[in-house]
Amino acid sequence: MMTLADKSLLSGGDNKPPMLEKHLYASWKSIMELYMMNRPYGRMIFASVEKVPLVWPTITVDGVTRPKEYTELTLAETIQADCDIKAINIILQGLPTEIYALVSQHSVAKDIWEKINLLMQGTSLTKQERECKLYDEFDKFTYNKGESLHEYYLRFTLLLNDMNIYKMPLEQFQVNTKFMNTLPAEWSKFVTDVKLVKYLHTTNVD
Repeated sequence: MMTLADKSLLSGGDNKPPMLEKHLYASWKSIMELYMMNRPYGRMIFASVEKVPLVWPTITVDGVTRPKEYTELTLAETIQADCDIKAINIILQGLPTEIYALVSQHSVAKDIWEKINLLMQGTSLTKQERECKLYDEFDKFTYNKGESLHEYYLRFTLLLNDMNIYKMPLEQFQVNTKFMNTLPAEWSKFVTDVKLVKYLHTTNVD
């Protein structure tokens, strides 16, 4: 069994981040945390995984407020912004292709980390239990207040991808109906059935 010293040695080298194996998730998670902590500004990198990333600062010029350009950030803000990106890169480098495809759409390290944890929690469940859990998520899927249409669509696509992994049958009309019925009323005029079919046919839903 790998000891804490072994993990520290592994995470402290110049090697790439450890590759996730589904049946060894707990070990991978602890090694990955040490790997991040042993990078330059490691504590800030790991903070990006545990907390929300830098809230991009704004600046007011001639009465107009806008987000700062990268070159306008303070030294501390620049380091934090860089650590946010490094955290995402480290996590994604340690994922096998099938898991990468399910989480790479997220742009926040904390969201990716939590999504991986959620996916791996299901590895100890039976196939029937996983399917029941996913069907329940599909039934309860709804719009989250404040999210964009793009964010809403990505969440929906990720759920469909998870269901597709277990070859769970869904009719196209079920997918279309769920997507349309949970949209806010103000979005419905922008999303027609024709566009929706084209949009969702890029997924692997049968």
